[in-house]
Amino acid sequence: MKKLLALVVGLLAAVSLTACGGASDASSEPAVVIEVKDMAYSPAQVTIEKGQTVQWHFDDGGLPHDVVGEGALEGTLKSELLTEGTFEYTFDEAGTFDYHCTPHPMMVGTIVVE
Repeated sequence: MKKLLALVVGLLAAVSLTACGGASDASSEPAVVIEVKDMAYSPAQVTIEKGQTVQWHFDDGGLPHDVVGEGALEGTLKSELLTEGTFEYTFDEAGTFDYHCTPHPMMVGTIVVE
């Protein structure tokens, strides 16, 4: 019985360590964070590599904003209207991708993926 208990404890420890290692993987971090504040995306244009993730951080004093893709990403790149929090999108194809804020069409941004 002691051997079985030791085996179970050992397996649980191994699973726990594996899970912790995956959570700290640097590749899960966004390549760039775009601030959504003061009625603007900042920076308005960023360059990343294929496969990298962009994170938008919403904090504009309660004003609702979103991120909506144009052209090739229309219907694919689309966040909810947010007043706070974050939205992430991973760009798997090279190209230049424009986006805007639905309630504030003067808010525009561009992601260049190399």
